[in-house]
Amino acid sequence: MKIGRIVKVSGPLVTAEGMEDANIQDICRVGHLGLIGEIIEMRKDIASIQVYEETSGIGPGEPVETTGEALSVELAPGIVSQMFDGIQRPLNKFKEVSQSDFLVRGTNVDPLDREKEWEFIPTLAVGQEVEAGDI
Repeated sequence: MKIGRIVKVSGPLVTAEGMEDANIQDICRVGHLGLIGEIIEMRKDIASIQVYEETSGIGPGEPVETTGEALSVELAPGIVSQMFDGIQRPLNKFKEVSQSDFLVRGTNVDPLDREKEWEFIPTLAVGQEVEAGDI
């Protein structure tokens, strides 16, 4: 993980310096609120970051930390029965975690219940080939 500093905020686009080891498509936590963003351009140690939350109130000098991971979604049983925002945060958990009826910026909620166990019954043997339509 790399920590840089914000040098410019222009709407949802944030520019940060000191990001020489970061990569395009890295997910970042932006500002003291830890807003979620993704690096969309790198020039030397300057990163352009698309922030996926409202950026009002953040400004130059605040930290930007990369996760070293690309934006991705988690897949598991039970995912179809939930509603998510655009970055896979479960809407039904926001009130519980943020104590608010509104989406609170920087709130980090696991997309899936880490304590729930699902029954799995394999229907194929190890090494058996899988083709389109097998499910």
